[in-house]
Amino acid sequence: MIKIAGIVITIGMVLAAQAKMVFKDYEYKIDTTTFKGFVAYNDSLKGKLPGVLVVHEWWGLNDFSKTQAKRLAQMGYVALAVDMYGNGKNTTDMSVAAKLAAGVRGTPLMRQRVAAGFAELKHFDNVDSNRMAAIGFCFGGTGVLELAYSGAKAKGVVSFHGGLFSVKPEDAPNIKAKILVLHGADDPNVKADTIAHFQDALRKAGADWQMVYFGNAVHAFTNPAAGNDKSKGMAYNPLAAQRSWKDMEIFLHDIFAENVVVPVSTQNQ
Repeated sequence: MIKIAGIVITIGMVLAAQAKMVFKDYEYKIDTTTFKGFVAYNDSLKGKLPGVLVVHEWWGLNDFSKTQAKRLAQMGYVALAVDMYGNGKNTTDMSVAAKLAAGVRGTPLMRQRVAAGFAELKHFDNVDSNRMAAIGFCFGGTGVLELAYSGAKAKGVVSFHGGLFSVKPEDAPNIKAKILVLHGADDPNVKADTIAHFQDALRKAGADWQMVYFGNAVHAFTNPAAGNDKSKGMAYNPLAAQRSWKDMEIFLHDIFAENVVVPVSTQNQ
């Protein structure tokens, strides 16, 4: 802390002043389809930086996912929030979101599109291709598990309140990424037997995994737009959101084994 002309200046304020944050849209193609992602990084940080892929909820790439990419950039990472539906499709209508997700989840497109985004990030000039990870929310949590199961050379993946499907026996030997699952203890969308099968499959695969439960949290607990009515099965829990993000921070720091700029955790803006 520094005091100049009676004004208190914190280290965080100095770092913010020095930072040159870049937030911009990013288009890429898979076959003939255009996908519209979002990139965030601190341009004042020199050299190769760890890269983190962000995979959106079933709503599509929206402001929530972009905010998570910005938060990662403020930590010193290069973040790419991917578009899983193509042409930047997103919605606030649950029935539309369900149809969009159903066209990708459980099909080869899920793995293909997450892998394509990961490949895009890998080739950024400011990304260290040997230090990469992926995080995903809800639908996106399922997506990052697919990335891990595909054998992608990610250091780790983080699923926030994602769907938990078991790794297939033929994919089990391919897992290279460490896995962190951040889960609402009261999430009605993921049944106890589903969790048991998921964990058992990872044990048999010999994967490096961990799972953290958050009490009083249901599905979508990180997103303020989910509201606060737990009886609907989807609700924002600010404490679980803050704690889960901190768990992710520690996990990323561990897998990259690097001192990055880690500000005091904040809740979603």
